[in-house]
Amino acid sequence: MKEDFLSICDLSVKELKKVFDFTKSIKKDPKKYRNYLSGKTLACIFEKQSLRTRVTFEVGIKQLGGNSIYLAPADISLGKRESVSDVTKNLERWVDGIMIRTFGHNIVTEMAAASKVPIINGLTDLEHPCQALADFFTVIEHKKKFKGLKFTYVGDGNNVCHSLMLTAAKLGIEFYAATPKGFEPSKDIFESALEDAEKTGAVINIVNDPVEAVTKTDVVYTDVWASMGQESETAKRKKIFKDYQVNGKLMSYAKKDAIFMHCLPAHRGDEVTDEVLDSKQSVVFDEAENRLHAQKTIMCMLMK
Repeated sequence: MKEDFLSICDLSVKELKKVFDFTKSIKKDPKKYRNYLSGKTLACIFEKQSLRTRVTFEVGIKQLGGNSIYLAPADISLGKRESVSDVTKNLERWVDGIMIRTFGHNIVTEMAAASKVPIINGLTDLEHPCQALADFFTVIEHKKKFKGLKFTYVGDGNNVCHSLMLTAAKLGIEFYAATPKGFEPSKDIFESALEDAEKTGAVINIVNDPVEAVTKTDVVYTDVWASMGQESETAKRKKIFKDYQVNGKLMSYAKKDAIFMHCLPAHRGDEVTDEVLDSKQSVVFDEAENRLHAQKTIMCMLMK
C-alpha cells in the first residue's frame, strides 16, 4: 500500500485482497489488535456531516489502542483561515495520521503532497474508497466469492459508484452501472476501471436501463439521488430518477438469492422502498458494521 489511501487506485489487486484478509482477521478477533496502534493519534477532519465515517473511525482507532481528534468545519475553516498545506504541515507535527471527509478531491491530494503522515480519504465528491472496501468485504462474507459475480449499481454515477466500479474492476467482477442519461460515472474513472478490467477479466458496463442491469444480478446497490451539496437539485432529480427506484418489482429481475446494498443514509421512498431496505435480502447494516473493520485495517496498514 502507498503511504496514503486517497483512492481505490492506490491499491494493487494483491493489496486489495490483503485488505480483505486483514479485515477478516480483525473482525474475527478484535482483542488481538487492541494495542496495535497504541499511542497513535488520528486527526479526523469533517467538512461534511457524518454518522458512519465519524463513529467508525473514532471507535476504530480507540479499539486499536490509539486516540482521535475531531475537527469540525468551524474549528479550522480549511483553506480559508489557513491554507490546506499549512493546516496539514501543522497537523503532521502532532498526529500520526489524518482522515478527511470533504468536497473536492483536490483537497486530499493537496494534503497528501504536503504531509509526512498518512492521509486517508474518508469521502470526497470523486470517491468514497473506505465505503467500497467495506462493501466488497460484505459481498465476500455473503457470497463467498468474487469471480463469477454480477454486481449492479442503480442511480447516480457519483463518488460511491466510482469507487465500487474501480474495486469491481480489480476483483474481476462483472459490474453494471445503470444511470439516467447525463448522470453516468466520470469518463476518467470508467477508463481507469477498463484498464484494470483488461488485466483481471472484469466486465464494466454503463447503461441507462435499470432492468437490463439488474437482470440475473447477484448484488443490487443504490445510493441517494442527491448527494450532500446537491440539495437544491433534489426536486429535479426525483423526477429524473423515478424509474431508478429499487423496489420489489426491480428486485424481482435479480437472482432469487441476490443481496441488496446501500451505503446509507437512505431516503426511504425515493431511491429504495421499505420493502427492499427492510427485507431479508438487505445487508445494509452488515455494510455499516463492516465500515468499522475495514477502516481499522486501513489505519493498521498505514499507521503501524
